[in-house]
Amino acid sequence: MAVRPTEFSAPLRSGDMELSDFVPASNQLATDLYEVENEAFDRRGVVLDAMRTMATWAGRTLLDLGCGSGYWFQHYVDVAELIGVEPDERLLPAAEARSAQVRVLRGSAEHIPLPDASVDVVHARFAYFFPPGCEAGLAEAMRVLRPGGTLVVVDNDLRHGEFGELVVASPWAAGQGQADSTDEWWAAQGAERREVMSDWSFDTRADMEAVLRLELPADIVDPWLQEYPERNSISYGYVLFVARKRPVAP
Repeated sequence: MAVRPTEFSAPLRSGDMELSDFVPASNQLATDLYEVENEAFDRRGVVLDAMRTMATWAGRTLLDLGCGSGYWFQHYVDVAELIGVEPDERLLPAAEARSAQVRVLRGSAEHIPLPDASVDVVHARFAYFFPPGCEAGLAEAMRVLRPGGTLVVVDNDLRHGEFGELVVASPWAAGQGQADSTDEWWAAQGAERREVMSDWSFDTRADMEAVLRLELPADIVDPWLQEYPERNSISYGYVLFVARKRPVAP
């Protein structure tokens, strides 16, 4: 998702631990609307299918890094163990209430409160800080992964899809970096890259308008809405970056 400039404020102190790599996302605190936003995400399941293809989680231990309110827990019914890590302590109660079977912990990309080599798959969906300069977070993900484990990062595709075009035009997204530099950084880490085209599909026009105005400034959103007055969906491109931890040599 896009980001408002208010997200780039001082790091939040969470309990007795300052998570220096974390800045809060304003969209998540619009609780009801954030649920609508998540429900509209990839209703055809093409992104989830791609994530599963890149790193199956059936029968494995999966870490949902930056799990927010825990909306995506429901899609991991076939895991052996599911762990959610979220830096914003204001969202932890909602995540904990999703399921008694999920272990929810306070932490961030650079401060994951898990032992070395304790999970098989790490998912970071719009939760990873934006490269370049993400070496510390990548190292932390590799630390908690077991040998042969996989990190899957889902990011906006700024080159394809109508939503990507709006993000590129928005000053709110200036902190997300540029497509070329992001790709170059991940390529230098040896990560795989996969593009997936999907859409945001909303139940009502009002829902779509509210979510787009949450994510983007009015002077960017309103002309697009006026151009497409009958639509309840917008095409949305995603990029998956996949980094694998080397298995133990025989």
